Amino acid sequence: MTEALGSFALSWLDPSLLLLTALGTLAGIYVGAIPGLSVTMAASILISFTFKWEVNDALALIAGIYVGGVYGGARTAILLNIPGSPAAIATALDGYPLAKRGLAGEAIGLSTVMSVMGGLIGVAALALAAPAISDVALMFTSRDYLLLGLIGILLVGTLSGESLAKGAFCGALGVMIGMVGLDPMTAQARFTFGSIDLMGGIPYVVAMIGFFGVAEALTQLETVDKAAVKQKIARIVPPWADVRRYLKVGLRASGIGTVIGALPGTGGDIAALLAYDDAKRATKAPETPFGEGAKEGLVAPEAANNAAVGGAFVPMLTLGIPGDAVTAVIIGALFIHGLKPGPMLLVETPHLFWFIVGNLTLANLFLLVFGLTGVRVFTRIVECPKAILIPLILILSAVGAYAIQNNPAHITWTLAFGVVGYLLKKYGFQVAPIILGVILGPMMDANYRRAMIGAKGDVGRFLADFVTHPISLALSLALVALLVSQTPLPRLIRRAAGR
Repeated sequence: MTEALGSFALSWLDPSLLLLTALGTLAGIYVGAIPGLSVTMAASILISFTFKWEVNDALALIAGIYVGGVYGGARTAILLNIPGSPAAIATALDGYPLAKRGLAGEAIGLSTVMSVMGGLIGVAALALAAPAISDVALMFTSRDYLLLGLIGILLVGTLSGESLAKGAFCGALGVMIGMVGLDPMTAQARFTFGSIDLMGGIPYVVAMIGFFGVAEALTQLETVDKAAVKQKIARIVPPWADVRRYLKVGLRASGIGTVIGALPGTGGDIAALLAYDDAKRATKAPETPFGEGAKEGLVAPEAANNAAVGGAFVPMLTLGIPGDAVTAVIIGALFIHGLKPGPMLLVETPHLFWFIVGNLTLANLFLLVFGLTGVRVFTRIVECPKAILIPLILILSAVGAYAIQNNPAHITWTLAFGVVGYLLKKYGFQVAPIILGVILGPMMDANYRRAMIGAKGDVGRFLADFVTHPISLALSLALVALLVSQTPLPRLIRRAAGR
C-alpha cells in the first residue's frame, strides 16, 4: 500500500515530472483546439523525442497531452462550430448556440469543470475497477462492435431533429465517404473512380473540417453585415448552483464514457455521442431545447469524452489492447522502453500502474487551472467582425486539411465537403451524423468481416449469433428499441393508454 501511494504521488513531488505534466496538459489544450492537429498526432511526434528519456518522464508528458488534447477540441467547437477533435462533435451541437447567444465564457467554464469531473471519475474507475472493466471489455466480440457501430449510426436520428430519415441519410453518406480507398482485406479500390489521390482514402479530419468549418463559414456569409454577438465573460467559473444542477447528467455521462472508453477501438467520440443521446432522452424539460443551447447537451459529451481517457487505459494496461488511437501510441512507447503491456504488467511493475493513475489525476487538476484561463482571449474570436473571421476560418480550414498528410488534394476535398455541407444545412440536414458515419464506417466494415469469418461465411449462423449470445442479444434489443423509439409507435401507444 505504501509503495502504491508513493508511486501515485511521484509526479506530484518530483518538480521535473510536475513541470512535464503541466506543459503536456497546456500544449494538449491548444493542439486539441486546432482542427487537423489531433492529440494522436501530437503523441506520435512526442514519442520520437522521448526514446532516450526515462519512462516516467515520457509518460508524464504524453499523459498531459492526452488529457489536455481531448478537452481542447471543445474550445473551437463552442466558439466557431469547428470541433478540434471528433470527441467534440457532440459538444458543438449545443456549445456553439450558446456562444451565438453571448454565453461562450460561461459555456467554456462549465465544460471545463465537467470535463475535469469526468476525467477524475474515469481515473478512479481505472484505479478501482480495472480488472472488472477489462473483463467486460474482453467479452465483446466483433459482432458486438458491429452492433455498437449500428447503434451509433442510428443515434444520429436523434441528433438531426425529428427526422430519422434525414439522420439516417447523413449517417449513410458518412459511411460511404469512410469506405473510400483501398479495401483493407482485398486491396480492391472502392469509390475511387480511378483517382490516385483517393486510393489512400479520405481522412475523417478532412471531412470534419469541411462539413463543419467551411460549411459554417459559407453559412455565415449570409449574415456578414450582422454585428457580432458581444460575449459575456464576467463569469467564467460556473457557480455551484449550475454545477449541482447538471451534476446528475455529468455523472451519468462519466459512467457511459468510462465503460465505452474501456471497449477497445472505441474512444471518446462514440462515448460523447452516446452520452449526448442519453442526456437528451433523460432530460424531460430542458431550460433550452437540445440543439439550441441546452447546457445538458454541453455537459454530457464533455464529461463522457474525458472519462473515456481513464477507461481507455484499462484494456491497454490489463490486456495489452489499446482503448483508442492514443493508447495505441502509448503502447508503442512502453515497448520502446522495454515494458510489455498486458496482464503481467500489473504483476511485474505495479508501481508503473499507480504512477499512471497519479499522473492522470494530476493532469486533470492542471486541466482545471489551464481550462479556466485564457478564456477571455479565446472568446474574442467570436467577437471578431465576420468580414475578418470568415476568411480566417477558411484559411485555418485549408491549413488544417493540408497539415494532415501534406496533400494539396485534401484542400480541394475540404472545400467540396464545405459546399455540400452548406447545401445540406440549407435544406434542414445536420452534418454531425456525416462525420460520425465517416468514423464508424470503417470500424463496422472491419468487424462485420471478422464476424462473418467467425461464422465461416454462413449467413444463418451469423444472424443466429446475434440472439444466442448475451451481449449480442442485449445490443440487438437496444438496436430494435432505438428504431422503434424513432417511429410514431410509442406516441400512439401512450395515446391509447391515456384513453
